Amino acid sequence: MKISRIIFILSAVLLLAACKKKKINTLESEFKETYASIVYANYQDAYTKTVELQTALTTFVSAPSDANLTAAKNAWLAAREPYGQSEAFRFSGGPIDDADGPEGALNAWPLDEGYVDYIEGADASGIINDTDIIITKELLISLNEEGGEKNISIGYHAIEFLLWGQDDANTALKTPGNRPYTDYITDGTGTAENQARRGQYLLACADILVDDLNSMVNEWKESGAYRTAFMAEDDDVSMGNILTGMGVLGKSELAGERIFTALDNQDQEDEHSCFSDNTHRDIITNFKGIQNIYNGSYTSTTGATTSGTSLSDILEKSDKKLNEELQELFATCNTNVNAIPVPFDFALTQETPGGSGPINTTVTNLRALGDKIAEAGSSLDLTINTALPE
Repeated sequence: MKISRIIFILSAVLLLAACKKKKINTLESEFKETYASIVYANYQDAYTKTVELQTALTTFVSAPSDANLTAAKNAWLAAREPYGQSEAFRFSGGPIDDADGPEGALNAWPLDEGYVDYIEGADASGIINDTDIIITKELLISLNEEGGEKNISIGYHAIEFLLWGQDDANTALKTPGNRPYTDYITDGTGTAENQARRGQYLLACADILVDDLNSMVNEWKESGAYRTAFMAEDDDVSMGNILTGMGVLGKSELAGERIFTALDNQDQEDEHSCFSDNTHRDIITNFKGIQNIYNGSYTSTTGATTSGTSLSDILEKSDKKLNEELQELFATCNTNVNAIPVPFDFALTQETPGGSGPINTTVTNLRALGDKIAEAGSSLDLTINTALPE
């Protein structure tokens, strides 16, 4: 072959490679726009649903009844749906869990119930029953994780406990907690003590949630401080952070801390939403949040869709086979998380850690998904660490 012919072929190969890289770079920039829009829409939903929860709690505390307690519980469950998906934005260097981020005030767990209110065998335990403590938002924030990481005073799970009460230790009953609405009646006929303080505590927790989620909405709106900085940073940095967040949540946090730890310990105290028996939805929505990013699409609680260039689009251009493998793994994991028996606390006692049951199968495939996301990062010349940060 003539030297001129060789040079022509090499030049053509280099030109094609350069065109491919340019196309991938364009897709990455478009994907950042999609990602930022999804984050904003998701946090807006989480905020809106938590405001609705706050309203339901105010109604319940003002007029305690079985119907109003049920409405408040339903509002809590509804608020968890968008928030669970937003967990996919964690571990990615964003404002949710930076040094001043509110994640620990929103979703910290597992919670030592006796730190908040009475528990079985300790009628006077908790902040609520310590009448020397004046209940304010600021004080409850200061007491969060004071003296121990399970000393959680605020957030979704503190509200969950105050609505449902302790879960029954006998998981075979397959029932959530059953706190009576009369714990909030203040006319002298209520159950337990310090009913008015319990209501004050519940509403203070709701106020804190609303404030913290509003701060996330403001950070991610189009003119928001973090979104502005995010869009201005180098695309490779952004991509690395996004993929890290997806990988860490899927492999280490969700598969590990949130599912396998409870299975390994066979302990309902290690499950995410133990009081309401809503852990299966936590698992499903956390996974869905990762899937939203991969697919570049988020469906609001109103049915509106936010979508655009996706991570799948980028991988389809950079490594078609890898994208197909990821698509298959996402489909498998979707089947797995939806097949976990309900309630989770009973299901975890019905299989052996490391076995072939539905919970352990979910763990195995979520870990594989995390590894495959790290592989996707490598294909884009990014280094992804899927271990939880120290």
